[in-house]
Amino acid sequence: MEVSPVSPVPLSFAVLGPPRVWRDGEELSPGPPQQRALLAALLLREGRPATAQELVNAVWGEEPPRRAVGALRTYASRLRRLLEPGQDAPYRVLVSVGDGYALRLAAGSLDATAFERDVAAADQARSQGRTAEARELLRSALARWHGEPLAGVPGPYARAHRIRLLERRLAAVEARLELDLELGAHAGIISELTALVAEHPLRERLHGLLMLALHRAGRHAEALAVYAETRRTLIEDLGIEPGQDLSDLHQRLLTDVPEPAPARPPAHAQAQLAHAPAQLPGDVPDFTGRARMVDDLRTALLAGPRRAVALVAVSGAGGVGKTALALHLAHRIRAEFPDGQLYIDLHGAGCDPADPHPVLGAFLQALGVERDAIPAGVDERAALYRTRLAGRRVLVLLDDARDARQVRPLLPGSPSCAVLITSRSKLGGLDAARLLDLDVMEPAEALALAGRIVGADRLAAEPAATGALLAACGHLPLAVRIVAARLAARPSWTVASLVARLADRRRRLAELRVADLAVEAAFRLGYNQLGTAQRRAFRLLALAEGPTISRDAAAALLGLPVLDTEELCESLVDVSMLRSPTAGRYRYHDLLKLYARQHADSDEAPEERATALHRLFHFHLATARTAHLLINPADGRARNALLPAAVPGQAFDGPDAARDWFFVEAPGLFATIAQAVHTRDLLPLAADLLLLTDTLVNSGVHAKECERAAYAVIDAAWEHRDPRSEGRAHAHLGLIYYYADRMDDTAAVCEVALRRGRETADVWLAADALGLLGRCAFMKGRREESLRRHIEALDAFRKLGDRYGEASTLSALSRSLLALGRADEALVAAERGLSLHRELGGPHRAGYGLYQLGIVLDGLGRTAEAVSCQQEAAETFRMRRNRQWEGLAIFRIAEARLRLDDLPGAARSAREALRVLQETGHAWGQGQALRVLAGTLDGSDPGQARALRQQALRLFELIHVPDADELRTLVT
Repeated sequence: MEVSPVSPVPLSFAVLGPPRVWRDGEELSPGPPQQRALLAALLLREGRPATAQELVNAVWGEEPPRRAVGALRTYASRLRRLLEPGQDAPYRVLVSVGDGYALRLAAGSLDATAFERDVAAADQARSQGRTAEARELLRSALARWHGEPLAGVPGPYARAHRIRLLERRLAAVEARLELDLELGAHAGIISELTALVAEHPLRERLHGLLMLALHRAGRHAEALAVYAETRRTLIEDLGIEPGQDLSDLHQRLLTDVPEPAPARPPAHAQAQLAHAPAQLPGDVPDFTGRARMVDDLRTALLAGPRRAVALVAVSGAGGVGKTALALHLAHRIRAEFPDGQLYIDLHGAGCDPADPHPVLGAFLQALGVERDAIPAGVDERAALYRTRLAGRRVLVLLDDARDARQVRPLLPGSPSCAVLITSRSKLGGLDAARLLDLDVMEPAEALALAGRIVGADRLAAEPAATGALLAACGHLPLAVRIVAARLAARPSWTVASLVARLADRRRRLAELRVADLAVEAAFRLGYNQLGTAQRRAFRLLALAEGPTISRDAAAALLGLPVLDTEELCESLVDVSMLRSPTAGRYRYHDLLKLYARQHADSDEAPEERATALHRLFHFHLATARTAHLLINPADGRARNALLPAAVPGQAFDGPDAARDWFFVEAPGLFATIAQAVHTRDLLPLAADLLLLTDTLVNSGVHAKECERAAYAVIDAAWEHRDPRSEGRAHAHLGLIYYYADRMDDTAAVCEVALRRGRETADVWLAADALGLLGRCAFMKGRREESLRRHIEALDAFRKLGDRYGEASTLSALSRSLLALGRADEALVAAERGLSLHRELGGPHRAGYGLYQLGIVLDGLGRTAEAVSCQQEAAETFRMRRNRQWEGLAIFRIAEARLRLDDLPGAARSAREALRVLQETGHAWGQGQALRVLAGTLDGSDPGQARALRQQALRLFELIHVPDADELRTLVT
């Protein structure tokens, strides 16, 4: 059975190097080694299914571990979540076939398949006499390789295919080299052949190609010496003579039988070849990393046939390595442009950018035009320049261009030429250009670069300090080069000592200087290009602490209309002073942000800086309140108990967009809170903004960030003697601890919140603290106390007229009533709570009401109705990305199905709940899911059931809940 190779999602895969996966252009991590081995085994079958045993053999060989099939299922499940996030069964990419699996691959989605396709097309083109086309097809095929195939993948299947793929690659290289010889490019391939012969000393075909290339280049004696050395190696290593093909070639060279000579160019072309400029500066000797990028750009510049000039424009911030990349790439491909290479530094980032008029004059002289014959006008010079380059293979490198207008006159007209441009600006105005926006190095690349300068052993001796040093440089190549050079010049310095010098962010840029290299100088060139409005925006936007800033938040900070702000920000992106990771969001490189803040400190009045931040903080408060009320429409606290915002906030289309905003903006919100607590007047604002992040707490994510933010508010409130802010932060901390199963900590901080609420007449705070204390007491098994606390909270919310708080408290109260045997009252409370939630709007709270009602119905013996309630609750939470509550609702479904003796259904739900709750780290929920799962196995596998209960017991004991006592009796 063969699975149809149709992938419904935009996925692509690579095995010609380390296994890699992309979804929608974003690279994903394929996971640990055995998971990569499973992925590779499925990919290399190209849609054909494999049984579970075949896959076990592929991953582990003849000695698989115990439970290998179970591990295989786990890896398959993880791969499914990786390839199709959010997709439930049936899966469409990694599909089940029998007891095994198959991958549905879209055409062209696997690099190995595309490689074989290009090789086959090259074979056909060669057989039909289309030699140049065949060579380009082979180049395209080989450009797909990025190192050893299946690198880092364990298992016998990977080893076997690694050998096969390497052989296929070498055969393609040999075929391409033969075509190079046929096309007369013998001189350009001698060095490549020499390296290949050294790497494969027993491969006679390569030796023969090297002999031919040397012979045709006039190096007859060296060609014969290659044969002699090859014969000696074969006799000594294998005890055999060279094969017939190599011996025949040797005999022809001995008798000097001439090889077919390449066609001579016409007379006018010979005259042109006499003027082959070679203006490239030297390659960067320690160029490091960017390997895939270099290969991709090489392909873009050399791929043919084409109708227009091959044009690549590399943009990026100062110090990011544009020139180094361009020079390295140019030297890699210079042999492909035998008619010459032109180079000019256009000084586009400086105050005096080069004028195209004299540049064209210099290029024309380099191309053999006498000075007196060079026309006077720019247009005439450009026309003669294009004429001189017509039909010639010339590479033009235009370094540090200012804009598209500067480079247009310098572009050849002939498709035989190629142009490589670097610029701080994005040159989108150039037709048919391949644009590359160069970013900082990957950490491993930065480490390799520093190691080549200062010595890898020296860095390896201080791995933690080295990582901190490169992080302080923001992995900017110029900064990495500078710190490495400083260490190399001072052997007595430790890496840690230089990290300490960079620790002061105010002094960091001053430390990033050595000889004539300075990060600050590189940034200054870009800053000096900006207009007045751009400079102001560049300075003020850096005041925000968050990693990114949205268009709307930037508008608030700058005090400008949104559209004007977007235009300003995009203009800064165009000149690489800002980056835009997604549409409508902006960020700085870390060092560039320090540079912008230095200018803000020196060029902006303190009052203007304070006013800008004040606008930003109030924008976040106003927007968070708007978003919170869309999610929880009737929340009286958010409507009546928070500070008024001084600026308007962002509007949303509905609750889903509001919820998305919280998750996208979360890092910025926490940064705003941390920044605001340092100002006495803004501390109450920080406390209120903290309260509005409960959507993030309820979802089970960002718990650590919420906790840090709460403690930042508490510490500042102590320092400034602000009991209102302190109490609100303690209440929020209680919510965090409650969802983290830290019931003792929850009770402690909520008692503080309750006292502060009563001291400051913060009635909503007191009511919230009472409700949370009631829930905490219930979890600790103190039912009477739970009932009392919930009734107090209910009275408080009713006095305030807060029906949202009343609804939530009624739902929680129903559980206490049920536990105390007051079933009828419990049902009334649960139904009234759900009715209120639905009346008030806010699907998430309705889900909470459904969850509590489902528990009460189950307790009353109405289990089928309970399942229906919990299913609706789980779907509600799932739709709103509330993973923690979703997992709890699924656990309740499993519990009810177990009571209905639906063992398969209970087991499925318990496993699903366990998976979800493990994602969020909810220990109590995990323990309950394990307990239910154990119950499904009592009759079929009592040993496994006992083991699961022991796992659950350890979780319950860890969080000190009464559930441990009941479970302990079952496992002792």
